[in-house]
Amino acid sequence: MNKDEVLENINKILLNIFEIENPFTIEEILEKFAFDVKLPKEVIDSVTKEKTWTEMENSTNFIKQVNMEKYDEYKGWMITKRDIKSVKDIIQIWNKINYITTERIYNSENVSESDTIYDSNNIYRSVDLRKCKNAIFSDGCGDCESIIACQRTGYSTNCIRVDDSGTCSNSYNVICSAKIVNSFFIQDCNSLYECMFCSHIANKRYCIANMQFEENEYLKIKKEVVKWILKKSN
Repeated sequence: MNKDEVLENINKILLNIFEIENPFTIEEILEKFAFDVKLPKEVIDSVTKEKTWTEMENSTNFIKQVNMEKYDEYKGWMITKRDIKSVKDIIQIWNKINYITTERIYNSENVSESDTIYDSNNIYRSVDLRKCKNAIFSDGCGDCESIIACQRTGYSTNCIRVDDSGTCSNSYNVICSAKIVNSFFIQDCNSLYECMFCSHIANKRYCIANMQFEENEYLKIKKEVVKWILKKSN
């Protein structure tokens, strides 16, 4: 995705979750929501000297997936046999042809600044995604759509900072939970609708900090919580 597309998706996701217009830039979204997410790092392609992105940064030799494939087509990766007198000789030869492949993108479209992406569309600055769409700053997710800063999560839509969870929607900051809808700050819960700051409960509506509220009470407090979440730091 280009930056305009990224911002457009961010705007839609925040509107769906918080029912408010997005006040942040892409860089502010990264700093506020994805500060602890494992994201691809920018490195330099050792062959073309162009910028590329990888989740395996502990190396000095990199090559973009498409460049590796091009090299294989016009020259090939096999080399002429040389005398080998020691393991050191093998390592020296191997180092000359051994590059970490970057931006590994398979059967996917409109992917940028990402690595190890499979069967996905519209992905930005993410790693290890499978069957995802409209994902930004995310890691290790599958079958998700319209997510920001999510990790190890599946079958979820319109979520920000949802980790180790599944089947969540329109929710923010959810950990180790499932079937969470329209909720914020949820830990180890199941089947919640319109709940906030709850832990270790299931099958509840309009709860705050594990306390039951009436719908009108809950929604009034929710408005203040949204303002607090989206407040810009000075």
